Amino acid sequence: MDQGQLFDAEGGALVVRAVQRTNRSWERLRGLLGRGPLLPDAGLLLDPCNSVHTCFMPYAIDVVYLDRAFTITRIVPGLRPWRASYGRSAHMTLELAAGSAARSGLGPGQRLRWQPLR
Repeated sequence: MDQGQLFDAEGGALVVRAVQRTNRSWERLRGLLGRGPLLPDAGLLLDPCNSVHTCFMPYAIDVVYLDRAFTITRIVPGLRPWRASYGRSAHMTLELAAGSAARSGLGPGQRLRWQPLR
């Protein structure tokens, strides 16, 4: 997995400090399964991915759907365990700790910028 950060593309503010970005199909398939809850400043970016499920997960997550330009197309706050969600026009999915999307001020139409860590 690649490590990086997500910034607001317009204002440049840091949005998510520690992001793991998948680059293999097995990593996308596994997602957060078998892992503990995400920290409030961490996320998992599934690329490509336009749907997720929370089967076998004991905690809720925020799901942020992004298009190819990193523009937020939809946010599903607090997706509870044993649920599924789909982002029709999404190319990527950002999974965050429940409540993190609102705390970070994320909203549909907002464009983000990926910055890999070196």
